[in-house]
Amino acid sequence: MSIKENNFKIQNTLTRKKEIFQPIQSPFVGMYVCGPTVYGEPHLGHARPAIVFDVLFRYLKFLGYKVRYVRNITDVGHLENDADEGEDKIAKKARLEQLEPMEVAQFYLDKYHFAMDALNVLRPSIEARASGHIMEQIAIVKKILDAGYAYVSNGSVYFDVQKYDKNYHYGILSGRKLEDMLSTTRDLDGQEEKRNSADFALWKKAAPEHIMRWESPWSDGFPGWHLECTTMSTKYLGVPFDIHGGGMDLMFPHHESEICQNRIATGQHAVKYWMHNNMITINGQKMGKSLGNFITLNEFFNGISHKNAEGKELVEKAYSPMTIRFFILQAHYSSTVDFSNEALQAAEKGMQKLFLSYSLIDKLKYSATSTENIGKLYADCQAAIDDDLNTPMVIANLFEASKIINSAYDGKLMLTQENINELKNLFDTFLFDILGMKYIPQSNANNGLDNQLMDIIIDLRKQAKFNKDYASADAIRDKLAAIGVEIKDTKDGVVWSVK
Repeated sequence: MSIKENNFKIQNTLTRKKEIFQPIQSPFVGMYVCGPTVYGEPHLGHARPAIVFDVLFRYLKFLGYKVRYVRNITDVGHLENDADEGEDKIAKKARLEQLEPMEVAQFYLDKYHFAMDALNVLRPSIEARASGHIMEQIAIVKKILDAGYAYVSNGSVYFDVQKYDKNYHYGILSGRKLEDMLSTTRDLDGQEEKRNSADFALWKKAAPEHIMRWESPWSDGFPGWHLECTTMSTKYLGVPFDIHGGGMDLMFPHHESEICQNRIATGQHAVKYWMHNNMITINGQKMGKSLGNFITLNEFFNGISHKNAEGKELVEKAYSPMTIRFFILQAHYSSTVDFSNEALQAAEKGMQKLFLSYSLIDKLKYSATSTENIGKLYADCQAAIDDDLNTPMVIANLFEASKIINSAYDGKLMLTQENINELKNLFDTFLFDILGMKYIPQSNANNGLDNQLMDIIIDLRKQAKFNKDYASADAIRDKLAAIGVEIKDTKDGVVWSVK
């Protein structure tokens, strides 16, 4: 498959510019995205980067590139405090539940996979576990020590950020300055091993009670959290590679530390394009366990009761995985998404409108002439996705196509057979192939019970009109509208849809 001519631009966090995507070694593209730390239920915050970079993965393949997509799974080394202190998150969970750490990791990884499959997120080319790359991580630590940019302290190894900053620019990704950090960072307990508070762990000596440990030249211990991504990205994608993605919350210290490690271990910047998705808030507040507004995907999918600290119900009903996906795609990945039941229900209605319009395409009657330019809609969708994955603009154009379909179905405008084929291709390409939505025909819901019930209601209304009981006919129409069901009288009969 040849590469399609394209003007695909992405916002590069490193340069703070929107740049034309030019792979290092076309047609091959290397893409690495930070995955979850598997110690708890997958939640809404996990869904956003997975969906955002799934769209990127899909679009790059659509353009004809051969993409190797690597996603890591953190199953060791992520401590409770990002400043290299506290208990390992997975080891703590294992201790509390009296399980082996790898039992915890596998249990929650299985749940993560189930949720991602439900969201129609494609599996990456390689899913690499931190615990499966300990030897490679030790080798990276040795390289950094040999280069003189790390030091051993009480069996642990730390990266010397101050020395790095003298010879290179520390903070090029996040924009932070080392002198400001050193002047404002308070000392934490156990930080006396470090020369400076900004230094970060490459290897940590395990305390006697620590379950997860491996032998190394410096101590029995475990790798620092930042090291796994440096190691696994370059192992599978080489140096340099094209795209590194993740949530904005990982920009500092995680990704900044990766840049430092790569610069010393490989002698160059390892990543050409850095991409970061923004956060999800809930009713205007940052999502977090301490606020009691931390909603799992399972709670969304099954409508499980979830109350915040004030006792307010946060999940009013069950939402399908496709509703969650559509809700996330309605905002640009670089902007904050605020969850509320109202916003999710609006997304659900919008998604159903598009699905209903799609179901009508095969029922459209064609004419010899046309009043519409469907090719322009396709070009507009292409331009939107080329503009740094502008998914909300793609969706807006699909709604324009939906209006055309509905009007053509009602006999208010004319379409040729070519137009009808173009509309089908438009939805297949952008809504399903690139945005990754999964179409579920309405007739499949409830084994067709909805359709059967609506047929009965429409017959009752039809009988009322036949008897000239227009008040009853109007009452049926109004009561249906009140619950979000719209009925239309057309020359081919009555049609209904969910608003």
